[in-house]
Amino acid sequence: MIGIAALGLTFTGCSESWLEVQKTDGETLEEYFTTPERIEESLVAAYDPIHWHDWGLGQYNAYNIDSEIMGDDFWVGGSNYADMQHWHMLGNFEADANNTLSTLWTIDYSGVKRCNDCLRYIPWCTRLSEETAKRTEMQARALRVFYYNNLWHLFGNIPFYLVNLDAPYTAPQLSADEVYDQLIVELEEIVDSKALPIRWDDLNAGRVSQAFVVMLYAEMVAYQNDTQRFGKAYSYLKDYIINTGEYELFPNFKDYWDTDNEWNKESIFEINYDQTKSERDWGSGQNVGGMVIPTLISPNSYGDETWSNNDGWGFLPMRKFVRDELLKGDGRLEGTVWDLTGKDYTMRDADTHLWLQKYRPYNKNYENGTSSANLNYANNYRMYRYSEALLYAAEFALRTGDAGSAVNYTNHVRVRAGIDPLNTVTLDDIFTERHKEFVGEGKRYFDLVRAELITDQPISAANKATGRLVPAQDEGVVGSQRTNSWKPNKKYIPIYQAELDSDPALKQNSEYFN
Repeated sequence: MIGIAALGLTFTGCSESWLEVQKTDGETLEEYFTTPERIEESLVAAYDPIHWHDWGLGQYNAYNIDSEIMGDDFWVGGSNYADMQHWHMLGNFEADANNTLSTLWTIDYSGVKRCNDCLRYIPWCTRLSEETAKRTEMQARALRVFYYNNLWHLFGNIPFYLVNLDAPYTAPQLSADEVYDQLIVELEEIVDSKALPIRWDDLNAGRVSQAFVVMLYAEMVAYQNDTQRFGKAYSYLKDYIINTGEYELFPNFKDYWDTDNEWNKESIFEINYDQTKSERDWGSGQNVGGMVIPTLISPNSYGDETWSNNDGWGFLPMRKFVRDELLKGDGRLEGTVWDLTGKDYTMRDADTHLWLQKYRPYNKNYENGTSSANLNYANNYRMYRYSEALLYAAEFALRTGDAGSAVNYTNHVRVRAGIDPLNTVTLDDIFTERHKEFVGEGKRYFDLVRAELITDQPISAANKATGRLVPAQDEGVVGSQRTNSWKPNKKYIPIYQAELDSDPALKQNSEYFN
């Protein structure tokens, strides 16, 4: 599998060292990047930052947690309000330039820079076959869109460049709409090139595929509410995922999340983590190894026969309504909620005794590690699943007049969950189904926000940010919960002050503070 296993190659990223490629043999770049092996090194370097988000450059910013703390299914948790204070402030819609997702910005721009490097080097290698050169190019371009997509979703108005920068390393800051216009066309070129396989073989699991690019396209089109591209997104989903036979729903929802079932037929894209090569340790968060998410989102000082490490940090306690209302009578309940009601352990901030089952810690997922166990769980991060392809297809089908297919796609997901199929489907039904299916996967907050833009079909307050992201408390729960409301000006979070200081032309998302 490709992914973090090759981190020990020629490239590193820390502080501003990511701006330079380190070579030990004295060759110039033009001399060094002339073999297929070294072009592959540059591509692997471009993949590396994809696994740093959970813990890299001194801050925990896992893909799912960064958005779930702003959604409606979880509280922030941790020791107290000062523990990961930027999460607490973002979750209460009161972040500032010193309390924001600072390392996410650095990590994703590191990824952009490395993709640009790879694209620069490819033409220097005359020994690459045309097919390999094109496939390498499209992987690097797809990864670059992925990194920019993370920045675009959260910060909106961002510096944008497709060729690496010279000193003083500044780029034009585009509006969110301008960024989208650039990226969506690039994705169309990648899909239409057909250079990437629909699904890679097991040896290459972890590389971006045609299906990955289509999911990224569907996600961006939906978030932008780009009605002119709904038809194309729908066609891509059918042509490259749904009708190919390469993907299908895993029969048992709970078992899908077991590490023994990684890269099964439902998995469109996973980020690989491996406990047996765990060089990741305190002070070396970007090294090869496992993930930190199970430690972050588990209770403190709790242990049983399945998990004896018991060093949980208590972030992301689940709100009670997820168990009691959202998933009541739903087959996804057992695979989503780790219910420790009545169990004794050290209570932390806003502790509900409910935790996320999907990434809960198990002994088998860290016991073969070679460094700190709580930093190196073997769980892969599930980024895109076939169920999401079906629900995006249902949404695009409904909004382009194919109501019958929308019903079929939605019911396919519902039947796997053991709940009754629907005779008709509304857009509100699809958003509700997404809510139930993707609890804790980093999808819900962005669904709530994008629902605010949709005016052609009714969506209830239960699926809109202005309706759900309001002051709220869980009865009997002590700690930091939500006292402020989301407003449309909160869509793009503050840019880190150090970035503003380094580039006087960079403008803050100042509307956030209004």
